[in-house]
Amino acid sequence: MIGVIQTILPVALMLVIGIICRRRSIISREGVQALKNVVVNITLPAVMLNAFATTQYTFMDVVIPLLVFAACFAAWALGKMFGKVLRMPSRFVPFLTTGFEAGMLGYALFSMLYGSERIAEFARIDLGQVLFVFTLYKILLAIDSNQKTDTGALLKEMVFSPIIIAIAAGVVIGATGLYQAMIPSGISGIFDACTSFVSAPTSAIILLTIGYDLVLDDIPWVETIKVVVLRLAIMLLLGAGLIGLLSKLWPQVYLTEAIIVMFILPPPFVLPVFADDADQRTYVSSVLSVATLAAIIGFAVLAALQ
Repeated sequence: MIGVIQTILPVALMLVIGIICRRRSIISREGVQALKNVVVNITLPAVMLNAFATTQYTFMDVVIPLLVFAACFAAWALGKMFGKVLRMPSRFVPFLTTGFEAGMLGYALFSMLYGSERIAEFARIDLGQVLFVFTLYKILLAIDSNQKTDTGALLKEMVFSPIIIAIAAGVVIGATGLYQAMIPSGISGIFDACTSFVSAPTSAIILLTIGYDLVLDDIPWVETIKVVVLRLAIMLLLGAGLIGLLSKLWPQVYLTEAIIVMFILPPPFVLPVFADDADQRTYVSSVLSVATLAAIIGFAVLAALQ
């Protein structure tokens, strides 16, 4: 029980602090956005850099991202199909049933549950969904909204994203054996110390900003819960399938916990930006809030079962 409390209480505490900061105007909306920018552009890339630099690379590390990418596309297709069958009104339903907010939530929850030393396991799963969100997800959003896809701008955004740069640098350092070569001289320890120091506040900042944005007032509960339940059902199906497939392909590699944490996460938090009217933004934001709350509850259950 003490172990469960030690895991859950810090999460709940930072969420409550975020809520208090909003209600008492301790931090402005601009201030929260600045904190998010710090995470996305500085602390989270440090997490990714270390995770991918310290990974031992095999053929498996090429196949797994492709499988996760395929699972994300399958989730979108299933969401589109069931959205029509269940007569869900919003065109954003398929985009709410795929993609994961790993950056602003997943890494924080996984590291608190299983320790930062295992973050490379989560990063292996995350790579496929990062590629999906930065490419096909945005293309499908543009097509759905009848916008012309600017391939050049999309590629520029992807290539110059600090997260993508950190992933690429980490893969180069790890896959070429450079990290292993730095171990005898102690340079790897300096590298680890620097990335750990920069990434240390990531979890606390992320959870504070999520608490700040967690507004449950005026939510259209019936329609919102329909989408959240549909998403969870799709993720249960695809997550179980991915776990089963990987256990057959590579039984010696245990990624079940990383997959479970990934597949309980809410959709990408950037989605409301693409909503083209106030009602749609409210709808999408409501689903994100409830899905985030469901992810926190899922985190608590995993902590209790650990």
